[in-house]
Amino acid sequence: MCQYSSQDGFATDWHLVHLGSRAQGGAGLVMLEASAVVAEGRISSGDLGIWKEEHVPALERIVRFIHSQGARAGIQLAHAGRKGSMTPPFGGERLLTAQEGAWEPVSASAVAFSASYAVPRALDQAGISAIVEAFRQAARRAFAAGFDFVEIHAAHGYLLHQFLSPLANRRTESYGGSFENRTRFALEVVDAVRAEWPAHLPLFVRISATDWAEGGWNIDESVELARLFREHGVDLVDVSSGGMVPGVAIPIGPGYQVEFAARIRREAGIATAAVGLITDPTQANGIVEQGHADLVFLAREFLRDAYWPVHAAASLLEGASWPVQYLRAAPHGSVARKAVAGAEGV
Repeated sequence: MCQYSSQDGFATDWHLVHLGSRAQGGAGLVMLEASAVVAEGRISSGDLGIWKEEHVPALERIVRFIHSQGARAGIQLAHAGRKGSMTPPFGGERLLTAQEGAWEPVSASAVAFSASYAVPRALDQAGISAIVEAFRQAARRAFAAGFDFVEIHAAHGYLLHQFLSPLANRRTESYGGSFENRTRFALEVVDAVRAEWPAHLPLFVRISATDWAEGGWNIDESVELARLFREHGVDLVDVSSGGMVPGVAIPIGPGYQVEFAARIRREAGIATAAVGLITDPTQANGIVEQGHADLVFLAREFLRDAYWPVHAAASLLEGASWPVQYLRAAPHGSVARKAVAGAEGV
C-alpha cells in the first residue's frame, strides 16, 4: 500500500515503523509499496523510489528489521506511466505544478487516464529500452538491499499495464495491436529483471486480470500471459484487477478476485497469489487449502490491524508466535518468536 511519505524517493522512519510493525505482527512476507525505477515513474512526488544507489541504505535498514522478526521482505518495482506527476492524495489529488516539480508522464500512447491527468508522451524505442534497463538496475539495487523477492508491478493501470491494454495502447508497430506485440514490453522487463535477479530468489509479477471494460484487457489474455511469464522465469503471478480506466462497474465483494487467481493457477500452471477483500482468517485459510491460490496477500486489512496474523492464528486455534517483548499481553497458548536478529538467508 503506497504511503506517499517519501521525499525524492527515500524511505523514512515512517516506512521503517509501518513495515516493521507488520513483521512484528506475524506476517510471513512484507512487501514494500510500488517503488519507482526512475524518478519520472512515480505516481506522486511522495512515492518511494529505487532509481539511485543512495536509496539503498534506508531500504536495507528496513529489510534488516523485517528479517529480525522472522519474516521475508520484498519490493514492488514500478513505473506509473500516464498516472504519474500527481500530488500525494492526502487532502485531494491533482496534477503537480511546475513549481512543485512536475514531470512529463509517458505511456504506450498519448492518451490521458482522465481529464484530471496529463496527456502522456508516447514512448519511442529508445525510451522503452531505457525503462527496461531501469527495471534491471532496480533489481540489482533490491538485491543489494537484501530483499528476498521482487515483484514487477504490471497492474492497476500503470505503465506495463498500459502497454497490455488496448484501452491505453493505440500503437501500430511492434509494441501495439496484437497480443504478442502488446505483451512485448512486459516480457522484456521480466527478462531483464530475471537476468539480474539471482536464480534462487523468487520473481513475482502483479497483473490486473481484467480491465472490467469492453475492449480492454481480459482474463483469457491474462491466462495466456501467465503461461509466457512461467516460460520466462516468473515464479508467481499476483492477481488483482482494474485500474486501467475510471468509472467502470466492478462487482466488489469478499474475495471477488480469487477466481481469477484460481483460473490462472489451474490453466497456466503457475503459482498465484489472491488479493482483494480478504479479511477473515477462515476465508484466507480456505483459499489456500482449496487450491485457489498458493499465497494470500492482505493490504487494507493490515492497515487496520498490524497484528492480523497472530490474531488470525488465535482465532483458528493454532499457536500464535509473538515477539518476546509482547508475550505478557498475548493470548493464552501463544509462544515467543525466536529471535533472528542479524541472521542471513532468512
